Amino acid sequence: MKSKQLTIWDELELGFGGGSKFRILLQMLLNPNETFTKYALVRATGMRTPSVESQLKVLLKIGWIKEYAFTPKTYQINLANDVVKEISEVFQKIRVIRGNP
Repeated sequence: MKSKQLTIWDELELGFGGGSKFRILLQMLLNPNETFTKYALVRATGMRTPSVESQLKVLLKIGWIKEYAFTPKTYQINLANDVVKEISEVFQKIRVIRGNP
């Protein structure tokens, strides 16, 4: 059986222990200028809607993402947060190191 080669993002998910928050943050960190609806995050991460909703609440509470009161609501990574800014810089450096999109 041929094993699938891991992308850097698969490797980081394994290294960080994976989880739904990581998948949501990854989508937002790799696309910092985009806003996402819950549905877009469900599609991008393969997670169920209740799980996405739950994780968004946590990320909002700690200030890692911003919520915009459109209909439907949209969410964006909060690069004004110092911790998020540092994580984003690390992810962008890793992206360049491995040449991954």
